[in-house]
Amino acid sequence: MKTLLKLLLVFTGTVIAQQPIDSIYIPVDSVEIAVDSIFRAKDTTKNRQIDALFSDADLKKIDSLLVEEKFNSSLFDSIQYVINDKDIIGNSTKILSTELLKKRLVDLNANTPFNLAYNPSLDKVINSYLKYRKKYYPALMAKAKYYFPMFEQYLDQYDVPLEMKYLAIVESALRPNARSYVGATGLWQFMYGTGKQFDLKISSYVDERQDPVKATVAACKYLSQLYKIFGDWDLALAAYNSGPGNVSKAIKRSGGYKNYWNIRPFLPRETAGYVPAFYATMYIFEYAEKHDLYPEAPKIFHFETDTIHVKRTISFDQISEKTDIDVDLISFLNPAYKLDIIPFIENRSYAVRIPRKEMITFLEKEKEIYALADEDDSKREKPLPKYFEMDKRIRYKVRSGDYLGKIASKFGVRVKDIKRWNGMRSHRLKIGQRLSIYPKKLAIPKKVSKKQNKLPKGKHEVYIVKEGDSLWTIAKKYPKISVEQIKKWNNIWSIKNLKPGMKLKIFKS
Repeated sequence: MKTLLKLLLVFTGTVIAQQPIDSIYIPVDSVEIAVDSIFRAKDTTKNRQIDALFSDADLKKIDSLLVEEKFNSSLFDSIQYVINDKDIIGNSTKILSTELLKKRLVDLNANTPFNLAYNPSLDKVINSYLKYRKKYYPALMAKAKYYFPMFEQYLDQYDVPLEMKYLAIVESALRPNARSYVGATGLWQFMYGTGKQFDLKISSYVDERQDPVKATVAACKYLSQLYKIFGDWDLALAAYNSGPGNVSKAIKRSGGYKNYWNIRPFLPRETAGYVPAFYATMYIFEYAEKHDLYPEAPKIFHFETDTIHVKRTISFDQISEKTDIDVDLISFLNPAYKLDIIPFIENRSYAVRIPRKEMITFLEKEKEIYALADEDDSKREKPLPKYFEMDKRIRYKVRSGDYLGKIASKFGVRVKDIKRWNGMRSHRLKIGQRLSIYPKKLAIPKKVSKKQNKLPKGKHEVYIVKEGDSLWTIAKKYPKISVEQIKKWNNIWSIKNLKPGMKLKIFKS
């Protein structure tokens, strides 16, 4: 393990100095990037040294741990799902024989516009997924039960092959809040600029790249455009990942070939593994039962839900408290709302998606929900964050301890952009100085400190959060105590902050 740690320190550039190796802390993201670089650098001298340090079993264990983390984390990058066949080394027992795979690919190819011809590289990828990642598919298939019918509706509307639904698995593992290291977000992993190009709006409260319906429509439009450029769905797939410019360059460098397998050597490394990962996913879903793969029970089906527009700003907690709809289900159905709050803004139409069978209950309790929101607002010591569009200018007041890099990171922009927007020639800032900023991400307010947040006098009970708990279910255990009180007493800004094992203070008087 120490050898592994030393190796990761080399990759991350961490300075060891004279510290004992056991005492060094490395951020998880750095470890993941380091391990990712191990898998990316198979042909380098450094990697040959790595292969000497790690057995094939070690590398597979590292890969398994990374995938485990990525499939259960909002920080997801398609590179973690993609297995590049060049990284699969050595002889291993095959789950699926070459002869049977060839036959099944012929059958699939007869019913799809994609080129599913047999290829040894694809053979390796499919067998690797079946051998090392089979356990993840039942959960993915359960999510697919919810998302795929909706995907198919819009894919059909824009004349995109229905099989393109599998692309969302490669991109995000069907996690609408998935975010890559470079900032691509949502089920279809749109970057900020591309999302804006396809009318996916981003504000301090809402990220429409995380809206399953709006993002799917945008993906259909983008894929349709790429098909018009290349006239081939395989190349459209490659362009979705690496950009049409890289695909055009690969075509030229290959001598004019327009078949994916012929231009593959000239594509970026990730794209070279991306399309086979899509093919492999399609195969596994189409032949799932042949490999004893069955979906877990889905939380809900998309057709069992509906939307209703809100008439004031309300939170998921407030809806849950008055309607008894599980707050985790509300969160699952409404991933575009970043703060678990549905804003009410003039000239904007925001709606909440809930189970259709609960629509009558919501309408009956609507006034009570709004009254609860009014009550909570009156008790709130700190106002809710100001709503602003991410492509609109805001005025930021420089505070003590601020510097350009810190401000740039807070709003997801570059230092040179801030300097350009404000005509600055140096990095110097003055306390109280006003800066014009066009933010690309939310600056989440700092939690209220204990000094600012006056706690009630008297004794309190400590409640330890259990698996499956929500603020609403905890509040129900204590008569006359509201969700908002629990949030205020424990400096909880969002329900996403609630974790099993967390200790909450509950004041009964």
